[in-house]
Amino acid sequence: MAPRRDDVTALELVGGPEALTHPLSDYDPAWAGRYLEHQRLIGEALGTVDVVHVHLYERGAPAIDEYLLLRDHLRSNADDRALYERTKRRLMSRQWNDMNDYADAKTDVIAAIKERARMASGL
Repeated sequence: MAPRRDDVTALELVGGPEALTHPLSDYDPAWAGRYLEHQRLIGEALGTVDVVHVHLYERGAPAIDEYLLLRDHLRSNADDRALYERTKRRLMSRQWNDMNDYADAKTDVIAAIKERARMASGL
């Protein structure tokens, strides 16, 4: 993990229904307990709590283009969208001690899809 830059004091979340700026703060050891409490309350309200990964990048980071390439291709290519869905459903049926292992398990499929996306878009 890259160290936090002193000049970065907030992050801007893009992609939802409205822009959101959230101030950054120093590490708080009580965060884990508050998170678990919120997770429990959400689970009680919804009946389930799905695990999600949120990826945060500096504006202009090359990884952003990679995610958009994948997203846009999956929106337009039914075969690769079905492959991606099958892969995720198969992997979600397993128990993972570490969600990074889950992410690693789909890497080859994602790389192949992105390669086809590059070819289809002439990149």
